[in-house]
Amino acid sequence: MHRIYGMPFARVYPLYVTKLARKGRTQTELDEAIEWLTGYSPAEVQAHIAAETSNQEFFDGARLNPAAGLITGVICGVRVENIEEPTMQRIRYLDKLVDELYYGKAMEKVLRS
Repeated sequence: MHRIYGMPFARVYPLYVTKLARKGRTQTELDEAIEWLTGYSPAEVQAHIAAETSNQEFFDGARLNPAAGLITGVICGVRVENIEEPTMQRIRYLDKLVDELYYGKAMEKVLRS
């Protein structure tokens, strides 16, 4: 089991917020991307953060958006569409969405609208 699975989502979330803030993106945009990918409302995300839910529990309980398969590209040298382990793929999908926001992609494109 990869150590990222046991890491609390509460530890990763503020890193995403900080990364996006450096480029003028907001926590609201991050929450919108998380909601689109996982089906969790911002309140549900905050509840997972408060409960120190692990990444594995967070993503295994998610209601993955049917359009998530449209997320493609490379994260950490690996193509996200080729990751076979479902939980790791979901984690990397979110990483990819955060990267797209960071690099200035329009929210409509990030959310595959």
